[in-house]
Amino acid sequence: MLDTAIDLLRGRRIAVLTGAGISTDSGIPDYRGEGAPKRTPMQFDTFLSSVDARRRYWAGSHLGWQRFASVHPNEGHRALAHMEEAGIITGIATQNVDDLHERAGSTTVTHVHGQLHTVSCLDCGTRFDRHRIADEIERLNPWIRLPEQVRLQPDGDVEIDPSQRFEVPPCPVCGGILKPDVVFFGEIVPPRVFAEARDIIAAGDAVLVAGSSLVVNSGTRLLEVARRADVPIVIVNRGETKWDARAAVRVEGGTSETLTAMAEALVAPF
Repeated sequence: MLDTAIDLLRGRRIAVLTGAGISTDSGIPDYRGEGAPKRTPMQFDTFLSSVDARRRYWAGSHLGWQRFASVHPNEGHRALAHMEEAGIITGIATQNVDDLHERAGSTTVTHVHGQLHTVSCLDCGTRFDRHRIADEIERLNPWIRLPEQVRLQPDGDVEIDPSQRFEVPPCPVCGGILKPDVVFFGEIVPPRVFAEARDIIAAGDAVLVAGSSLVVNSGTRLLEVARRADVPIVIVNRGETKWDARAAVRVEGGTSETLTAMAEALVAPF
């Protein structure tokens, strides 16, 4: 199926949609793949309404971000960056909250579910670099340390010992509620962001899906753009996806090796 996918993509402008599966080889676990950790994601309404929920979230998020920020792009990220540099990729719409695409060299990237490396105030709207807020967290909570044995979750969170009293920093500008710039469950993808992702998909003569089970609504809405335009869809993933029956080609496999093979065939030299 890999050769069939390459033949279909050759000579076309390719729009790319990526999910958590492209970052697993960098050490970030998948949400739904084999061995994925059980998780109880933070609901947006709960975050807004409960001080204790914000304490639990920020404590785990801070420790997870320390580990999250230390991972590196893998061969799959680099293969896409190489194809973009060669001019055959219209851009990447990613469901991931890491910045591994950009660190690999990709420049046209829209983060459908937001990014972990910035934090915004829900009251005044001011945006801050995550390092600034992390420094304040450690000043207020000098006891906090990343456990040696900890399992990172896909959204950059970790499970913590709830017995410790964690102090959440307020907004440095207005004293309001701070939240990482990621889309929580129950929260709507900002229309501007979705429009950017939709434009990336619409500009492609083919769509390449890499590392997504296509369960989340935002991804399926983007693929509907391609389906309505009768644009062929190529899916690369470990395990079944919700769109397998609608794909022109479905490649079972890891994204690192598959995307590298695609880049080697579609762009020379690599």
